[in-house]
This record gives sequence, C-alpha cells and structure tokens, in this order.
Amino acid sequence: MEPSKRTNREQALANQITRLERRINHLEMISHRYSWLRLGIVLVGGLGIWLAVARLGSAWGWWIFFIFLGIFITVAIFHRRLESWIEKFRLWRAIKLTHQSRMNLEWEHLAEPFDASDRHSLDIDLDLTGPRSLHHLIDTSVSQEGSQLLADWLTTSSPDLGQLTERQGIVQDLIPLTPFRDRLQLTFKLVSKEQLRGDRLLGWLSEQIPSTRLKWLLPIASLWVVVNLILLIFNLTDQLPAYWIISFTLYFIFYNLNAGQFKPFFEMMVNLDGELSKFRPLLRYLEEYPLAGKQNLLRLLSPLRDGDSRPSAQLRKVQLATAGVGLRMNPVVGLFINLVLPWDFFFAYLAAIYRQEVSQSLPAWFQSIFSLEALISLANFAHLNPDYTFPEIDPGMQPVFRVERLGHPLISADHKVHNDFQVAALGQVALITGSNMSGKSTFIKTVGVNLCLAYAGGPVDATIFQALPFRLHTCIRISDSLTDGFSYFYAEVKCLRRLMDDIAAETSPMLYLIDEIFRGTNNRERLIGSRAYLRSIAGKSGIGFVATHDLELTGLAEENQLVNNYHFRDTVEGGRLVFDYKICPGPSPTTNALKIMAMEGLPGDM
Repeated sequence: MEPSKRTNREQALANQITRLERRINHLEMISHRYSWLRLGIVLVGGLGIWLAVARLGSAWGWWIFFIFLGIFITVAIFHRRLESWIEKFRLWRAIKLTHQSRMNLEWEHLAEPFDASDRHSLDIDLDLTGPRSLHHLIDTSVSQEGSQLLADWLTTSSPDLGQLTERQGIVQDLIPLTPFRDRLQLTFKLVSKEQLRGDRLLGWLSEQIPSTRLKWLLPIASLWVVVNLILLIFNLTDQLPAYWIISFTLYFIFYNLNAGQFKPFFEMMVNLDGELSKFRPLLRYLEEYPLAGKQNLLRLLSPLRDGDSRPSAQLRKVQLATAGVGLRMNPVVGLFINLVLPWDFFFAYLAAIYRQEVSQSLPAWFQSIFSLEALISLANFAHLNPDYTFPEIDPGMQPVFRVERLGHPLISADHKVHNDFQVAALGQVALITGSNMSGKSTFIKTVGVNLCLAYAGGPVDATIFQALPFRLHTCIRISDSLTDGFSYFYAEVKCLRRLMDDIAAETSPMLYLIDEIFRGTNNRERLIGSRAYLRSIAGKSGIGFVATHDLELTGLAEENQLVNNYHFRDTVEGGRLVFDYKICPGPSPTTNALKIMAMEGLPGDM
C-alpha cells in the first residue's frame, strides 16, 4: 500500500528537522572553535606584547597590540555572524517542530492558546477556542489582533459567501508558499519574543497632542535665523556693528518661550520609531517578497505594495526625523544647531506631518497584516493536513448536506474514524441513538466543527463536504448560571427556544445540533417534551442532528417521514466494550449502561 499524503508530509517534515539539527550541530562545533581561537589570540597577543616591550621597546609593543586587536575584532565579527546564523537555524527548527506538534496534536508543545474570556455557546460546544481547541491547533499568528481575527472567523455561525470564497482563494495561494509562511514567523521571532500588539500603536496614534502654532512659528524662526547669519557675516566683514548679538539674544528668548511645545512632538517621534521598529521587518518582508501570479494574495497585500503608501517610503521618513530629533538630544550640539538653524521648529513640524501620514496608512497596513496572519494559519493547517479538502458551500446544493470520510480535526489520526453522511432535503431531522461512549456526541460535534472551519475559509476533515450556507446553532454543553439564577433545565429550555425562534425567522436555512435533549428533567417529562419539540421543528427551514439515549424517541420516525433514525453500536469482546464509531441507519439495537456498571463491579439487575 502506498503511503498517504499525510505520511509523506510527516516524513518530509521529519527530514527537514533532521537536516536543521545537523546544520546547527555543525555550526555549534565551528562556534566552539572560534571561542578557542579568540582565547588563543588574547594569549598569544599578550605574550607577543610582553616580548616586544621587553626586547624591542614600548613602540613595538603598541604595534603588536594594535595588530592583535585588529585580528581579534575581525574574528569576533565573524563569530558574532556565526552565532546569528545559529540562532536563526534554532528558530527555524523550532518552527518545524511546532508544525510537527500540530500534526500529532502534541498540545504541550504548542504556544499558550488564545484567551477568550467571553466565550459563547457555539464556541464552548464545539471547542473552537481555548486550551486544546481548534483555534489552539491552527493559530500561528504573530500578533494578538491576527489571533483574535482567526478566532472570530472560526466562531462565525452565519457564512458570508463572498468573504468565504475570497478567503479560500487566498488560502489556496498560500498553501504552496511554505518558505513565505515560515520566514514570516522567523522574521517576527528575531524581533520579539512576545506577540505583537497593533492596538497599542493605533491607540497611541489616535491620542490628541495639544495644538501648536508650528505652522507660523517655523517660518518666523527660519527668517530670524537667516537675519542672524546675515548680521553676523556683515559684522565679520566690518560692514555693520555687532547687531547680531542683539538678534541672537532675542532669538534665544523666542526659542525658549516656545521650546515647551516641542517636547510632545519629539517624544511622539521617538516612541513612533520605537514601536514601528517591531513591525518594520515584517512590513519590509511583506512589501518585497516576490508573489508573482498570486493574484488573490496580491490584492490582500496591495496597501503594503502599491503606490506612495508603501511602508518603506514612510518608515524612511520617520527614521530620518527620529535621527534629527536624536541629534539635538546632546545639550552642546542641540544648542549650537538651534542657534544656526531652526532645528527644533523644523523637526517638530516634520514630526507632526509624519505622524499624520502614518496614522492614515497604518490601519490599512495592519488590516492586511492581521488578515494575512489568520489566512496563513488556515493555509498552514491545510499544508499539514493534505488529505483535507476545501468545502463547497452553495445556495443551490442538492442534496442539502453531503459528506464523505468526515472526521474530527481534534482527534489524532491514529484514533480517528471517518463517516459518510447526507441529508437529502430541508426539514429533515437525524435522530442518533446509541450506547454510552459510542460516538453520538462526537459525530454531531464533528459536523459542527467542520462547518465552522468551512465558514472560516479553511479546509475540512473530509474528502467531500457539500452543504447549503446554513446558519449554525448548537445545544450541546448546557450549563446552569448561578449568577443569572438559571437552573440547568431552564438554561436548556432557553437555548432550545432560541433555536425555535431562529428557525422561524427563515432568513436562511438552519443546521442545528442537539445533544441529549431535555436531559435536565425526569424521564417521563423528558420523553413527552422531546417528542413535542422534535415534531415542532421537523419540516422547518433547516436540518437537525439530535443525539439521545432515549430509544423511545425513535418511534417518531414511524409517524413522521422527516425524522430518520441512525445509531452507533458496540460489542463486548474479551470482557471489554468495543466501539467502531461508524454511523449506521436505524435505531440503536443495544444499550451498555448496565454492562459498564457490571464491568466496574457495581450492582445491577440484568
């Protein structure tokens, strides 16, 4: 049997890691030799200086000192460059090892997950964010905003077909660009050990700086400086008395009266350059990387690559202004240049202009970067899972839902079981029964989590995934709320009521997932309520997957053709329960609660 695409990808990744480790070991060995060489230069140089001074005189000692100093500096420079390469290869290996961990679901080797304190029912029900979640597995963002955007996409319950198609196109452009994706992460890791936060810079740029009179102060100061220099020249050529002393004194007073206005602009420029220095390598990388033929990706990055808004041009201006501000920080130099030039007036005015330019361009740059990060996460996920496919979401799809080899992306490949399933028309309800641990809940979550992946623009764990653009509603992990005073049962009722209201709205078809309907009440009322509820939503504009232990509910299929029975089964082999996790038509023929109790030594009447 030929190895699968996934196996080939795993092997290729392992080979890359092995090659990087060999390269690192080789460079570390050379670095170790450089360390001994530097020590040798110091020892030999010291001995040479001592001998030269003792036998030839101090002049020869100085010559030997400078010769060995030059040799030592040269070796140190080469050693530093070598250490820089070693650090880059180590980071590159870390990136590849993280990819390997994502493939094998080795959660402990992945970075801390996105912190979503305000998690909604869809998010919680399907493990979309948080520890060991879909977002935790996929997210490779280097900024908090990129990570947040990916989380927003993954937790979308209603698809935007235009955005979905656009994202799929960009993700497909990005999949073969492994060096581009990995080098972006490498570029970031060489700059910062923490996630970048664009909100700090945007928030800081939006702050108001007190209004000034720079627009008319600069021309006045410039004219005054010219007058000062003319009077000085005339005095030096004996054409006028020393009027320049009076002029310079008045200018000095004028400067000091207005100097307080410069400080916020100079601080702003230094801070701006400092914050942009974290993003500068990323912006330059995205601006210059060759992307010929990747039209979808080029459209996304157009604010960074087209016209006068390119980051390189504006960042050079900011650096120039910062250099000018830095030069006047020396008190002596600052006093001199401000006496002969309107230095502070000019650079304060320049800082105000560049701040305005950057504040206008930066939101568009960041929007492109954050969107790119989220899309790179999806593309990397697709690259690491070559057996996954891109879904077809179409308003005219028939049957309305069809999947082949559907699996759950958060289950390891060694334990994953794939299923085929389809729903022919709207209004149908799939009633899924089965024993404990047989796979009912996992199956309906598998449907939901793959639908969320599809809506985000990523690939799904299936060979075929076709569906209408359903709105998604889940009632799986209901929890009571002591703060709101809700019991478990009441919280469940509210969730199911929202589902009824959403289906009744009929803005677009609904796909709903319900696990153990009305589990918060007694058996008799649960059965009566469940039957009534399923009768009311069957036939509405949507399709449903309802997992339940109540075998009595399977009788609904006999009275309503829109309700279809499916089940998961189990067998006892060698004194233990065995599950195949394959969905089958019809009601469940077995239960296993008493079997499990007996196997664990609990009493029960068989």
